[in-house]
Amino acid sequence: MAIAQEKMTKVCVFLERFALAPTPLNYQVVYTYTSQTNLKLNNALDRIIATNDNIDSVLIEQLYSEFLNTGHTTQVSMIQNVDGVINSLSHNAQATEKQIIRFAGQVSECVHTLDENNIEQSRQALEVLNNQTAELLKQHKQFKQELSKAKRLHDKTQKQLTQLRKQHVVDSQTGLYKRHYLTQQTQVWTNQQKSICAIAIQIDNLDHFTDNYGDIIGEVILNKVAKQVQKYVFQSGLPGRTAKDQFTVLLADIDPETANVIAEKVRNGVEKLRFVSSKTGTKLPAINLSLGIAQHDQLDDFNQLARKASQAAFKARSLGQSCFTAGH
Repeated sequence: MAIAQEKMTKVCVFLERFALAPTPLNYQVVYTYTSQTNLKLNNALDRIIATNDNIDSVLIEQLYSEFLNTGHTTQVSMIQNVDGVINSLSHNAQATEKQIIRFAGQVSECVHTLDENNIEQSRQALEVLNNQTAELLKQHKQFKQELSKAKRLHDKTQKQLTQLRKQHVVDSQTGLYKRHYLTQQTQVWTNQQKSICAIAIQIDNLDHFTDNYGDIIGEVILNKVAKQVQKYVFQSGLPGRTAKDQFTVLLADIDPETANVIAEKVRNGVEKLRFVSSKTGTKLPAINLSLGIAQHDQLDDFNQLARKASQAAFKARSLGQSCFTAGH
C-alpha cells in the first residue's frame, strides 16, 4: 500500500506539473512512466521533458498509441489474417467449381458415348459415377452458401476494422489526424526520400475564448479552425492535431515557399470567420493565428520537425508576422 500510495502521489505531481487532466488515459501513461515498467515509453517521455516540449493530452495520447495500445495492432493483424483466409477460400472454391463442372461434363459425355455402344455394365457404373458427381455438386453448392455467409461476416468485420482504424488515426474532436499518425507518415516519407515541410498553426487566443465564453465556444473555435485547415490542405497535405491549441500540416515534395502560400490561405480563411454570441448577440473577437514553417532534415523525426515548426510559429508571433519560416 505504501508503494502504491507513493506511485499515485508521483502521478498526481506529474499531472499537476504539466496541467494534465486526471483522465484514465493520462493516468495510465503517467503511472506506467513513474513505475518505469516500459523502457521505450520512459525514454521517449524523458527526451520530450529534456527538450522542454509542450506536454498535453494530445501528446500523451500519442505516447499511449505508440507504446501501450498493443491491442489495436493485434486486432488489425487478426483481421488481416482472416481476410487472407477468406480470399484464399474464395479463390480455391472458384477453382474447384470449375474443375467439378468440367469433370461432370466429361462424365456425361462419356455416359452418352457408352450408351450408343450398348455397354450396359459400363453404363451403369458411369451412371453411379454421374450420381456421385451430382451429389458432389450439391455439396459444393452448400459450401458456396457457407462461403457466402463467411464473406458477409468478413465484409461486416472489414467495416468494423475501417471504423477502428479511423478511431485510431483521427482525432474525434476535430476530424484531423492524430499526432502518432503524422509520426508514422513522416517515417514513411523519409524512407521514400521525399522532402517534407511542416506548417504549425497555433491558435493564440483559444484560452481567451474558453475562459471568457466557456468550453463550448472554445470547442466551436477549435473545430472551425480545423475545418479551414482541412479545406486548404486536403489535397496537398496531411493535417493533424498536435496540441490542445495547435495543428500541424505535413506536406510531401513541397518547398517552403509553396508551404508559405498554403499557410497564408489557411490564415486568410480563418480571418474571414466571424462569431456572434447567440445568447447576448455580442460580437466575439477575431481568431488570432501564428504560423510557422519548417523543412525536414533527414535526421529529424516528426517530433523534431514539429518542434521546429512550432518554434517558427512562436517566432512569427514575437515578430508580429503572420508566418515565419525556420532557417530563413
